Amino acid sequence: MESVNNPSFHEIFKPENEIPQEYKVPEIHQREYLLNGELVVWSGEVQEIYSPVCIPTENGLQRKLLGSVPNIGPKEAMEVLDACVKAYDNGLGEWPTMSVEGRIKCMQKFVYLMIKERDVIIRLLMWEIGKTLADSTKEFDRTVDYINQTIDALKDLDRESSRFQQAEGTIAQIRRAPLGVVLSMGPFNYPLNEIFTTLIPALIMGNTILFKLPKHGVLAHYPLLKAFKEAFPKGTVNTLYGKGSEIITPIMESGKVNVLAFIGSSKVANGLKKLHPKVNRLRAILSLDAKNAAIVTKNANLDVAVSECILGSLSFNGQRCTALKLIFVQKEVAEEFTQKLTAAVSAMKPGLPWEKDVKITPLPEVNKPPYLKECLEDAKAKGATVLNENGGFTEESFFFPAVVYPVNSDMKLYHEEQFGPVIPVVPFEDIEEPIEYQVNADHGMQVSIFSEDPLEVSKLIDPFVNLVSRVNINCQAQRGPDVFPFTGRKDSAEGTLSVFDALRSFSIRSLVAAKVTESNKDLLNTIVRDHDSNFLSTDYIF
Repeated sequence: MESVNNPSFHEIFKPENEIPQEYKVPEIHQREYLLNGELVVWSGEVQEIYSPVCIPTENGLQRKLLGSVPNIGPKEAMEVLDACVKAYDNGLGEWPTMSVEGRIKCMQKFVYLMIKERDVIIRLLMWEIGKTLADSTKEFDRTVDYINQTIDALKDLDRESSRFQQAEGTIAQIRRAPLGVVLSMGPFNYPLNEIFTTLIPALIMGNTILFKLPKHGVLAHYPLLKAFKEAFPKGTVNTLYGKGSEIITPIMESGKVNVLAFIGSSKVANGLKKLHPKVNRLRAILSLDAKNAAIVTKNANLDVAVSECILGSLSFNGQRCTALKLIFVQKEVAEEFTQKLTAAVSAMKPGLPWEKDVKITPLPEVNKPPYLKECLEDAKAKGATVLNENGGFTEESFFFPAVVYPVNSDMKLYHEEQFGPVIPVVPFEDIEEPIEYQVNADHGMQVSIFSEDPLEVSKLIDPFVNLVSRVNINCQAQRGPDVFPFTGRKDSAEGTLSVFDALRSFSIRSLVAAKVTESNKDLLNTIVRDHDSNFLSTDYIF
């Protein structure tokens, strides 16, 4: 259904003079990148950055130009890598050998400088990726909270490691040591938060960082370059701009990257890992594809199920790896559920990111609306219907959510991760059907179960905990709280991220050991007393 009877669908995009002044951003033509502690001036080729927000012109709707960023080449990329390698210096550099307390102080300085840029970063998130004002604000504040939680978690970890252990005539101190050079690459949908959930723990554990900026959301990091420069020793954080296929390939082929921290598609991750000449030396921390399912049984509270499925499938236009991307509903309640779901979707307000109560906003990826239309046409050709009025309505970068029913296994929407505002609903008779879907699926991140029957829920929990990494009961799939483990099975993840787990993911246990003799005890006591080693220490950080 694409008939546009809702007046809010007309003139979604406003003339520039109707955009409130407090939400406008000047064009940012960035001509610097961070290399070895300096903001190096770039005079070469640039990449123009356009907003998903379109402006009406005499030539029709056109995406607004936000600015441009450097488009460095392989030569410059290798210089950035070399700066990172030099700063690590086989573990002998200033940053990897710095005390935990010293690294924490640098990170606290960074947070202080980051908070100063809060307002401009929030505005850039709205303009660059179309995220609402509320969600952009939440992303920034949550990222600051994540950094502070990481600092507290490192203090706890260090306190646990501040004592010597003795066993079988051997005395030792066990601490966590850095891994080396980390290549950090993240997605556009959370260009600040998702990237920082790997970059920050990797950094604070003493690794040096090669930071590849996301394609969308790149300008939102520009205000933070000076903060990185001022807060950390030179070469600790270095930034990469440009086409990933051109600059990341030689970096990985060099074999100088020790850790790949990547959030994106499994296909790209697999390709990157294969480029490394010594794959056994490469640690990978990956958050990848997901096709999270919701299962609504006949025993569900349908109002709760609809509310949570709306949040799960359409928060930030469904552009989240943790979004609910397929909803199984038992046939006995399918009609009532889809009616309630359709009504709830139809009531969602479309508009621009800063407008009051807006829920659906323009999409940053140029190819996304055509792809979603293709999915709808495929589903309709195979027997499905778009249930909600205006479902699938498209205007340039804007796409109104579509509830598609009944979806079956012959359709694209059953298998492919749409990563956008389309809600496929699959009717089922036997509860084994959604279980079988998960067994055969390539992905295994999360599932949401909606039922008020304790026995039914129990019988679903047990198979699903061995098929996915998180089972949500009567609530949407989600990443948080950040202190909970975040990972996935199959092609959905490698390694575990949480405030607690990430510190361990980006480090390795190292120990100093000696036989328990009087001379060794005197030796170790002298080193600890005189503070001659940052590793061998009983200092207690409060």
